[in-house]
Amino acid sequence: MSRFLLLSARPEVEAVGPEYESFRRATGLPADRLDHLRLDVDPLSAVDLGDYAGVMVGGSPYNVTTPETGKHPVQRRVEGDLERLARHGIAHDLPVMLTCYGIGVLTRVLGGATGTEHPEPAAPVEIALTAAGRLDPLTRGLPDRFDALVAHKESTSRLPEGASLLASSATCPVQLYRVGAAVYATQFHPEVTPADFAARALVYRHHGYFPASELVAVQRRLAEASVTVPQQILRRFVELAGA
Repeated sequence: MSRFLLLSARPEVEAVGPEYESFRRATGLPADRLDHLRLDVDPLSAVDLGDYAGVMVGGSPYNVTTPETGKHPVQRRVEGDLERLARHGIAHDLPVMLTCYGIGVLTRVLGGATGTEHPEPAAPVEIALTAAGRLDPLTRGLPDRFDALVAHKESTSRLPEGASLLASSATCPVQLYRVGAAVYATQFHPEVTPADFAARALVYRHHGYFPASELVAVQRRLAEASVTVPQQILRRFVELAGA
């Protein structure tokens, strides 16, 4: 059976394990088919990408727009590895799914622009498929509009040349796009359930996504959301990759 790889890009150890479980449940993959590599600990060179049918990348509190002089050496190494992954995926038609922070890395490496014009607080938002999204193998047949969970300070402000925009929202124009045959990037978090995201909010309450004093209200808002379609996108990704 084909194997997949999850790359974690977040250094908060208390969030890493739950993130892996969120991806595993959303994709439907058993643990013996979903390997896990923490890029803050081990470099991408620790694995052979040729061993995998597809690669998924989790989110991170890192920001691509942070000036290079202000980035921790670990962040610079993580971004370098994600850039190499993106180039490899495009060159070799390896299915790759980058989420949240990863969309910024992909946008930059492809010559697009990442900025801070369209931040979204930790909350559910309505996502709308574009005409291309209604035809793309990853999103074809999904509802034209669905809710997803977001929390980000930066986003794609100019789509890379040649990228196909698949989904948008009223508050963030670029929510999902594809480049090449099978490299996808989402601004929203496709892996989490509302309960997952409410738990993650506790870990990141001091990271500026919302006032820490509003944690309980934010967790309540997240927990009460109805979000199911984004997880279908991850399951479809696995299916298209040849699971």
